[in-house]
Amino acid sequence: RMKGYACLLLAGTFTCAIAQAQQKELTDDQYFKSNFKAITQALPTVTRWIDNSHFLLLRNGKTMWVDAATGTEREATDAEKKSPEAKFKPVAYAKGKDLFIKGDGGEIQLTHDEELEVNPTMSPDSNYVAYTKKNDLYSIDLRTKKETRLTSDGSDVILNGYASWVYMEEILGRASQYRAFWWSPDSKQLAFFRSDDSEVPVFTITDANTQHGYVEKVRYPKVGDKNPEVKVGIVSPDGGNPVWCDFNPKDDQYFGLPYWKPDASALLVQWMNRKQNQLRIWSVNPQNGSKTIFYSEDQPTWISLDDEGERMHFLNNKTGLILQSDASGWNHLYYYDLNGKLINPITTGTFTVTELNYVDEKNKVVYFTARKENTAHKDLYRVNLNGKKLQRLTFGDYHHYYVNLSPDASYYVSSYSNAATPNQLAIGNNKGKLIKVIGDSKTAEFDQWKLARTELVRVKSDDGKFDLPMKITWPVNMDKTKRYPVLISIYGGPNAGTVMDNWALSGSQQWYAKEGLIQVAMDHRASGHFGKEGVSYMFHNLGFWEMKDYTTLVNWLIANGNADPKKICITGFSYGGYMSCYALTYGADVFTHGMAGGSVVDWTLYDSHYTERYMGTPADNADGYKSSSVLTHADKYKGMLQIVHGVIDENVHMQNSIQLISKLQDAKKNFEFMLYPGGRHGWGGAKGQHFDNLKTQFIYKHLLEKPVPDGLLK
Repeated sequence: RMKGYACLLLAGTFTCAIAQAQQKELTDDQYFKSNFKAITQALPTVTRWIDNSHFLLLRNGKTMWVDAATGTEREATDAEKKSPEAKFKPVAYAKGKDLFIKGDGGEIQLTHDEELEVNPTMSPDSNYVAYTKKNDLYSIDLRTKKETRLTSDGSDVILNGYASWVYMEEILGRASQYRAFWWSPDSKQLAFFRSDDSEVPVFTITDANTQHGYVEKVRYPKVGDKNPEVKVGIVSPDGGNPVWCDFNPKDDQYFGLPYWKPDASALLVQWMNRKQNQLRIWSVNPQNGSKTIFYSEDQPTWISLDDEGERMHFLNNKTGLILQSDASGWNHLYYYDLNGKLINPITTGTFTVTELNYVDEKNKVVYFTARKENTAHKDLYRVNLNGKKLQRLTFGDYHHYYVNLSPDASYYVSSYSNAATPNQLAIGNNKGKLIKVIGDSKTAEFDQWKLARTELVRVKSDDGKFDLPMKITWPVNMDKTKRYPVLISIYGGPNAGTVMDNWALSGSQQWYAKEGLIQVAMDHRASGHFGKEGVSYMFHNLGFWEMKDYTTLVNWLIANGNADPKKICITGFSYGGYMSCYALTYGADVFTHGMAGGSVVDWTLYDSHYTERYMGTPADNADGYKSSSVLTHADKYKGMLQIVHGVIDENVHMQNSIQLISKLQDAKKNFEFMLYPGGRHGWGGAKGQHFDNLKTQFIYKHLLEKPVPDGLLK
């Protein structure tokens, strides 16, 4: 998955500002060090809720006691500051090549061998720790310090409890750190994946940093390739033969994150076909591996597997669960019993539920956040478990980007802003009443400073179906008789929009506004603003709709925003790199300049699970693969494209940029190219600074057409 690498030009450059006629000009310290203490200040921070109606707030170095019902605050007493005594739970961790645990008796070393222990994970009852070693699953009984090897066939291609690359990257998520085992709630069983990578093609990555070169080999399934064969096992932490769930590992299939039922009576296994348009959740008997269907979903395009354990939320009272699905065209909440029978939808309509925040089981009320009133805003809502009496609880024309609920959800503290309003903090209650604003990031001097104006605009798509969002930071002292270069920051992937109506302020943003750049972030119809209905436009057709909508937005800027049609620059990384390359080829009649990092240039070169979800395979979508490829349109290239790649990028392989370069060379096209040795899918340190400088130089050379000012380069 490439999302998460929307590396933009400079941090915060494209996300907002305000504008009024101010007196004071910004200083070099503000531009180059983003030192805005005279303009904005940090909000106070909620440290913890004391009870259902009182919380502690850290304000100006002091801990304040706050009554949520009134907003009254005073300095907290020492007793109030003291956290309640919590039962100490031992923590397991790897240090060097060995495993340690920190408990009541201090640090204890658990292993003493040369092999590396990976992903130590405590059992819920704190009596065991499970981990992998040399691709086998192990446990240690902390009461006896006995180590037990739970599997015995681990090898370079047989992975027990350790995920294959494509499973880590696309299914379980990077946060898993390759962990593919899960404790049962009663600590009596471990579910795990056994992956057989023996038929997954090997991709070889090389670098040039030693005399004989560096070589790295990754089992990486590209489009149409053989995927790892996965078995789902269940084993006791005390050992014995694993129970294998009743699936045929030879089937072309995927397994998603499994869920244990709260009483550990069954393992709910998410199964999906290779085309990813059928989801089956099977209830597996841990004693013998037999399975019965628990939940079934089919969609005409695709279904996304969750990697954060958010699809199902079990109620504590053991009466049922809340399941999330976007099968209706919008992500919503559904109430099911523990046998998988639908009781009722909880939310419905043309809006997206973003998070299930809390369930008040006693009063049968569900609290959740959603993008409803404005797709560029998140708000907090409540609704009865039976789907009735939906109510918005947050307030105003703001993006409530973080909501902190009291333990019983009687009150909440919201952090919120919009493009013209710096961050604020307020208390509200579960009846929809705003109680008090308790924090404002504006300083007393805020209105005295000259800041560039940022606004969020909506532009109707060409077919009239969507109001496309675009956030624009306008040049300072804009002259309506002049044309200005445009710098567009995008990511562009399915359901991966970047435009939210939030406040941000950075030195680079303000500097480029002073220099005369129109800085823009824009989202297309499939960015997530318009639900799964909008995202589904990308099915078997990556690139086309993004470019169509981006072109509509650029044409609006030219017609209404004094944009210079000869200087339309687009920049992004990963999928954003793909879009930048595609814009300078397929979209070259509109986009004149681009900066593309870590780019996919042809979807046959990316991994099976991500790509086939949207594109199918070349066998069933040959035209889609051809039209979506940057290489197909290389002969249309004009303008100037900066191509950048990390040499050992194991996610989007450097071969992508190399193949594009070869095409452009054969067509005798001019471009800029930079490699970063040792760089993966992103890089930092001195090379990161070099990369920032490279983009700065590109902007000055091609868009501003003047030398880079002294001191601007890092």
